[in-house]
Amino acid sequence: MPAVFVHGNPETAAIWGPLFRALERNDVVALSPPGFGAPAPDGWTATRREYVDWLGAELSAIEGPIDLVGHDWGSGHVMGLVIEQPDLVQSWCVDAVGLLHPDYVWHDRALVWQTPGDGEDDVAAMVAAPTADMAELYGALGMDGDVALAVANGINEDMGACVLGLYRDAAQPALAELGKRAQAMSARPGLMINAENDHYVGTDEQARAVADIAGATVTDLAGVGHWWMCEDPTAGAAALEAFWGSLS
Repeated sequence: MPAVFVHGNPETAAIWGPLFRALERNDVVALSPPGFGAPAPDGWTATRREYVDWLGAELSAIEGPIDLVGHDWGSGHVMGLVIEQPDLVQSWCVDAVGLLHPDYVWHDRALVWQTPGDGEDDVAAMVAAPTADMAELYGALGMDGDVALAVANGINEDMGACVLGLYRDAAQPALAELGKRAQAMSARPGLMINAENDHYVGTDEQARAVADIAGATVTDLAGVGHWWMCEDPTAGAAALEAFWGSLS
């Protein structure tokens, strides 16, 4: 009965290391979305549809029941999957449910990536930046030092192309339209991890409103931001294990 974790952008599965070490369970699987720590197949255009189909295929190959966990864009893939195929999971957990609120506005960096020309310039600079500089940036945002270096080492042109493809496919009103189907997520038990200082995923009010529609339990993590699994892995592990324990 594995717990399957899906990370986001621009990241690799290295972000889960501190959390995995804090968890009591050891039946954990980290899936790397194409372009984000894993090669993108030929012809891959990094649309939301492609990522949901990819996740569905991966889960179908894993013997369940599965507790599915998503972070950042991994949350987006998880929500898209659970809306359409809840039978593939026993439970789900995300930290970006606010993305589905009709009033959600993409953060400034996402708006740059969604802008032709500006987006290409930004990802080119990200890919070209020295690994040490990117690791320092990730560290300043809350990643553990070793994790930050591992993630920085994973940045490449493949990732840059997928950043642009994914964010442009998700320009509003795309996620607002998906949010109209959020109630379908209530078919399986869900958890929203609400990191106090995460300013990328909408407001607290937006997140709670969507969580209510999706039938999700809300767990607040105080004093941490977007990379809560690195900033306070003990608290993150406790939140997940309490949720999973409630399922039995």
